Amino acid sequence: MKPFFTLLIYRAILPLLFLVAFPGWILKMMRRGGFGTALNERIGLYFEPADFEPSCAIHLHAISVGETITAMKFLREWKSTYPETHFVLATGTATGHQTATDAAIPNLRVTYAPLDFPWMIRSYLNRFQPSQIILIEGETWPNLLLLAQKRHIPVSLANARVSPRSAKRFNFFAPYLRPFFSRLTCVCIQEETHRQLWQNLGIAPENIHLTGSIKFDPESSSIPEQRPDFREMLAAFGKGRPIILAASTFAGEETLIASAIRDADPNALPVIVPRHAERRQEVSQALTQAGFHVTLRSVFETPLQTENAVFVIDTTGELATWTAHADVVIIGKSFLSTGGQNPAEAILANKPLILGPHMENFQPLVRHLHAAEAALLARNSEEISTAIRRALNLMIAEKLTQHASAILSNHHGATQRHLKVLHPLAKTA
Repeated sequence: MKPFFTLLIYRAILPLLFLVAFPGWILKMMRRGGFGTALNERIGLYFEPADFEPSCAIHLHAISVGETITAMKFLREWKSTYPETHFVLATGTATGHQTATDAAIPNLRVTYAPLDFPWMIRSYLNRFQPSQIILIEGETWPNLLLLAQKRHIPVSLANARVSPRSAKRFNFFAPYLRPFFSRLTCVCIQEETHRQLWQNLGIAPENIHLTGSIKFDPESSSIPEQRPDFREMLAAFGKGRPIILAASTFAGEETLIASAIRDADPNALPVIVPRHAERRQEVSQALTQAGFHVTLRSVFETPLQTENAVFVIDTTGELATWTAHADVVIIGKSFLSTGGQNPAEAILANKPLILGPHMENFQPLVRHLHAAEAALLARNSEEISTAIRRALNLMIAEKLTQHASAILSNHHGATQRHLKVLHPLAKTA
């Protein structure tokens, strides 16, 4: 009876969680322009006729924007081998939805993933009739798994990500989670050490596949390249200035990192790329109050050539290119927030890395980077400054980048390995 009571408790708690989260979700949608998109799809409501929907397509569920980018990377690899395959990419955020829509990938329908209420899931499945559902990284929802299984729709987990904190929770609640996780057709794991965890959650050993991470696969990733117009913008701040890029920063990190850069080398130019471009006014005000002269990428004008200059990239889709212009890359969301951001682009661009103490979402990669002395760890402003000075040393930078590339090579071919595991289940629409 345990599965029945577990599901009963989940279905009782879910509406309460929704009510608690709903106000914050509304605020996020307002800030990120989500109300201009088909948010009705998030609750399983569709106003357009279903006649032209891609029935029996491959469905990928990627809730966050990071997962959306990973899903598109996998999708492109799939289409390079099987170009006529039709896909539906279900996202959970307005930013992820916009990122996937802007990619304009042929035979791809972008929608919002329905919330895990039974009637919303039924509406979604009735409309699209997926041939296969592939969950990216960790979005395993009980009602989706149950209702898909009833319709004989295989559901797989790709690029399965397990942080140390998640592993503890999964192991503790395994008896209650097993009835739901066991309904997964297969799981593609990033590390051999994760195999036992998934077996504890009810996945048969033959359905657990060691593939590595799509996110870190250098084979299917484009090496970031410089652009002449970007080079000209940076030169306008003064030629010969070291470029220190803070990638995907969260609230408070902009001033922390910019101040540390100024202390490390007054001639260095801080280039700040906030995780969410709509924070431009907040970021600009905070930096200005801290004594910096801010230039926004979106309204670029010839800047003052001053030691207090800061260049804020408040446009989307350009992080990889700006990374190619950097001398040092500092990864955001790892100092004053938790989880961290993806360091793979900086490694591909051969840039020395500085990481904060909170890179939980990118373990065990980050653990391997530190063990191989392939990245510098900094926990506060003073340590960031020290790390910057070290990373600007050419000999140290070369050592860091070589070691980091070697670590990333362990995931070489991960995207193709995923394809070999998951394609036999697929039906071309």
